[in-house]
Amino acid sequence: AALLSPHCNDAAVEEAADLALRQINADREEGYVLSLYRIVSAREQPQEITGSVFYLILDVVDTECHVLSKKLWKNCKPRPSHSTVYGQCKAIIYINQARNIAHLNTYECTLQPVPRGYIWSICPDCPVDDPPTEPEYLKTAVQSLAKFNAESEQTHYFSVLNITRASMQWVIGPAHFVEFLIQKTSCSKNDTVADISMCEPLPLEVAQIGFCKGSVVNSPREQFVTISCEIYSQQDPANEEENQEANQ
Repeated sequence: AALLSPHCNDAAVEEAADLALRQINADREEGYVLSLYRIVSAREQPQEITGSVFYLILDVVDTECHVLSKKLWKNCKPRPSHSTVYGQCKAIIYINQARNIAHLNTYECTLQPVPRGYIWSICPDCPVDDPPTEPEYLKTAVQSLAKFNAESEQTHYFSVLNITRASMQWVIGPAHFVEFLIQKTSCSKNDTVADISMCEPLPLEVAQIGFCKGSVVNSPREQFVTISCEIYSQQDPANEEENQEANQ
């Protein structure tokens, strides 16, 4: 069949882009949920019996939701412009509305952060992303997680699984910001644990995983530590809309 060139704001194209991005995000195991910035181009190939294959090029930006949250991209908060990772996804998706089928045949996404020079030109004082492998950021994650372990109502201690994003800014002193995954350990909070790093992480198949945002701000007189974490269910929800009430 001949390729059609529908308008990018056509309802069928917008639905195809939404469904394609949902399945792309569901397939990814690392990084953050991608949000649709705009539809660059769309080609449609009607099938002989029913349905159509859409060839899409989508501009995307990352959000503040980790892909393990399984949240829909429309429900995720976009990042500020100075910390956005942007990119483009090419996707081929078959859609058959009559039979309620949406099958993502293939996709390819390329992503890159905003250049540092641009960040400094629009916001000289904004935090700038750093390699998360720097030792200072692991220290920040451990310090902020200690606050979570002390204050949360979880039955077991959690340990740092890996740092997914890191940045630094000068406030009243050096401030380090981290985003990281945490993993439930075998150590119960009923026991006194001197060093949580010695706690054995539970196997990933059964361990609860969480996503945290933490910071440590140093001033000449004191230190300020913040932490906020979201613990994900061990059950992998197939559809966020069906599980929103349970998640809340």
